[in-house]
Amino acid sequence: MFNVERWQEIFETLRKNKLRTFLTGLSVASGIFILVILLGFSSGIENGVTSEFQQDATNEISIRTRRTTKGYKGLNPGRYIQLKDEDFINLSSTYDDNLEYRSASYSIWGGQVTHKNESGNYRVRGVMPDEQFIENADMTIGRFLNYSDLNEGKKVAVIGNKVKTDLFKDQDPIDKDIAIWGINFKVIGVYTDPGGEREESNVFLPLTTVQRSFNGGDNIRNMSFTVKMSENFQEAVDLSKNLSLAIENDLKQKHIVAPDDVAAIRVNNTLEEAKKIYSLIDTIKAVFWFIGIGTIIAGVVGVGNIMIIIVKERTKEIGIRKALGAEPMSIIAMILQEAVFVTMFSGLFGLILGLGLLELVGPQVDSPFIKFPQVDFKTAIITVFILVAAGALAGFLPAYRAAKIKPIVALRDE
Repeated sequence: MFNVERWQEIFETLRKNKLRTFLTGLSVASGIFILVILLGFSSGIENGVTSEFQQDATNEISIRTRRTTKGYKGLNPGRYIQLKDEDFINLSSTYDDNLEYRSASYSIWGGQVTHKNESGNYRVRGVMPDEQFIENADMTIGRFLNYSDLNEGKKVAVIGNKVKTDLFKDQDPIDKDIAIWGINFKVIGVYTDPGGEREESNVFLPLTTVQRSFNGGDNIRNMSFTVKMSENFQEAVDLSKNLSLAIENDLKQKHIVAPDDVAAIRVNNTLEEAKKIYSLIDTIKAVFWFIGIGTIIAGVVGVGNIMIIIVKERTKEIGIRKALGAEPMSIIAMILQEAVFVTMFSGLFGLILGLGLLELVGPQVDSPFIKFPQVDFKTAIITVFILVAAGALAGFLPAYRAAKIKPIVALRDE
């Protein structure tokens, strides 16, 4: 039974070996401390990468075109592949069952936008209503574009929060006019974006309005689709990859592009990229765990060594205990308790120190790819179990040897 006398006995034993105990405890504490810090920063990396992906939908397929780099079927290289409304309609219809959101876009780079005496150059984009969900745009006031705006070609605009701040300051922009290259549009909404100011520097207009007002005809610059997600992440990745390949092949056939021309039509699949990034994060976590566990093992070896020394110094005591009828299991339990105590006390000190440092420093870390490093409760509990297991492992061999000592041999020991 682990009572007060047993605590006193353990403290007395460790006091006699205080230097070795201190150095061993320091090794265990540093091992846990390093493990906690490494796991905290792996969590910070995951938070940073996740926030980057949250700027847009993670299940997005985007299509952009450039010039051909290879001749094909009698056509010379250098042709610009111009996407049309028809391309968007055909793809939306063909793959409708597997698509969630969809939008075509016609952009005007560096569009001069003015309101009264304020002006600035922003990215003006003609889009469709689903663009709100593809871009993860969160409406703060007003509304986003709808199909009535699109079908009727209304001269309405949704502006980013940065545009609102630059042009309207603290005023309410709803139902106010902005001019884009001299053409007036009524502001119907303001949005924010997880990507920050860069993503909030857009002015969204109905696609049909932009095509008509800025001589776009039926041209579009790019298309974006999101894939319907399934419960199985790998299935969603496979579906997204297959859709990307099918869309690319369809467009190459229609626009007569060589199958191996990778520059003319570019189909980006964020879900597949997300899988690669998260796989890399899992690898980083595994490496950090390996390093952390390695430092803990070094401490455990130290605990094992000190317990061997303690057993040697207490050989006669162990012999007396056995002569008085102590069972081998009680001897093993005695040694294991001391090993677990050293490991737990030192390890918990390292754990608390690591958690405290992350709690203090973590909120200050906010770089693009490392955000708020921290260790969650589940991971902390796992490290506690590792401590218990490590302590038991460190003390088992010395405890087993102690239990095997014959009383007559132990009593003769000098």
